[in-house]
Amino acid sequence: MKRFGFFLTVAAVFPVFGAPPASTVPSERTDSVFQHRREEMAARRDAGKIDLLFLGDSITQRWDESVWQEYYAKRQAANFGVDGDRTEHVLWRLQQGDMKGLSPRLIVLLIGVNNCRRDPSADIAAGVVAIVDELARQCPDSQILVLGIFPMGPVPNVYRDRVSLANKLVNEQLVPREVTFVDIGHEFLGPAGEISDEVMPDSLHLSRKGYAIYAEAIEPHISAILGPRRTDIRRETSAQ
Repeated sequence: MKRFGFFLTVAAVFPVFGAPPASTVPSERTDSVFQHRREEMAARRDAGKIDLLFLGDSITQRWDESVWQEYYAKRQAANFGVDGDRTEHVLWRLQQGDMKGLSPRLIVLLIGVNNCRRDPSADIAAGVVAIVDELARQCPDSQILVLGIFPMGPVPNVYRDRVSLANKLVNEQLVPREVTFVDIGHEFLGPAGEISDEVMPDSLHLSRKGYAIYAEAIEPHISAILGPRRTDIRRETSAQ
C-alpha cells in the first residue's frame, strides 16, 4: 500500500530543543559479530525475493528454527535481526543500504529492549518511531507491523515500567502513520505477571515455547497480508 504523508526527520525536530537522543542517531557497530551478521543478511538480500522481513535484535535473530520452519519457511521470509542491536544500530543499518532494493509485503519490527538499560522511555520510543519513518521512506509499498517491546525480568522491576511506558508512547506517536502497532507482551506472562522459565529461560530471550507463542500471536496480522500458512490451506482443503 503506497504511503503518502509528511514524516519529520529527527534533525528537523530537535535542533530547537538541543541534541537529539542517542537512540535516534545512527550509530555503527565495529565488532566482528555485527560485521559477520551484516554479511549474512546481505547474502539473503541478494538470494531472492523477500515477502516477509523480520527486523530487530537478538530476539529476532534467535528465532527457533523449528518454529520458523513451521510458520515462515514457505513465505519467502528473511531474518534481519542482530544480537545486541539498539535502535540507533538499526537506523545505521538502514541508512547504509542494508535493505536496498527490497520491498517486502510486510516488515515486522521488534526493537528497543537493548536501549532499556541506558535510555528513558521517551528516548526509546523516539528511536523506534525514527526506524518506522526510515522504513516508510525506503519501502513505501511495504506494510509495517510494529511490536511492543517484550517484558523482561522479574516483577516488579524498573525495566518493566520503562518498557510499558515506551510501548505506550510508541503507540501514541504512530497513530498518524499507516502502520500497525501490536503489544503481545501479556502473552508471555503468568497470572501474577511472572515470566516462566519455560517461556524465557533468562527472563529476556525466548525458548522454543516462547517463539511458538510469539508466532501464534502475530499470525492473524501476517495471514491478513500474506494469506494463511500452507499447513492451514491443506487443513481447509481436507475439511471441505
